[in-house]
Amino acid sequence: MPTIAIIGAGPGMGLAIARAFGSRGFDVALIARTKEKLGTLVAQLGQEGITAAAFPADVLDRASLTDALDAAKARFGGIDVLEYSPAPHSPVPGFTLAAPSEVTVDNLQPQIEYNFYGAVTAAQAVLPAMREAGAGTLLFTTGGGSVDPVPMLGNVNAAAAALRNWAINLNKELAGSGVYAAHVAINVWIGGGGPAGSRTATPEQIAPLYWDLHENRDRSEAVFNA
Repeated sequence: MPTIAIIGAGPGMGLAIARAFGSRGFDVALIARTKEKLGTLVAQLGQEGITAAAFPADVLDRASLTDALDAAKARFGGIDVLEYSPAPHSPVPGFTLAAPSEVTVDNLQPQIEYNFYGAVTAAQAVLPAMREAGAGTLLFTTGGGSVDPVPMLGNVNAAAAALRNWAINLNKELAGSGVYAAHVAINVWIGGGGPAGSRTATPEQIAPLYWDLHENRDRSEAVFNA
């Protein structure tokens, strides 16, 4: 069975992506900080006939992220698709929002660590085996501000844009190798509770885009605008 590893797995996008791939025959490795949350998702997917397992890790702890991916490879025999989309749903120490003129090294560095360095670490953990096999998919998710930045997210958008640039460039490097990389920019508010007048979409509406990218491999970037 092929396997997808979802980094930043939660009850929203992570679960929807797990279902999109799991319903098509994939095993699912779920990676996130909270063991209890992952256990709930594993049980939920199991009730739907999808084989899943939990591998707790923090993307800010690069060693733990590599260890989690190694454990997932050992459990399932390899990773065929990597999806990276961590998004903090509770306060993270050191994380603040800053307008472009207020960006400093101190408030930008945590965002770089979270959005960009975590993605690079994850890719390095799975890319050698994918290259050797001549097959694999790497999908990296950011908000729409990586493409069209928003002033209040000056530091977040800058870090996400670095990931976007690298992911698109990685796909250029991998051309002809059988390994594919793409960037997904979600340019809507996911679920309810967003700012008045904002465009919204459910995780279930967005998740099929990931399967389409994996199957068709015809573009290095997709922007979901609803």
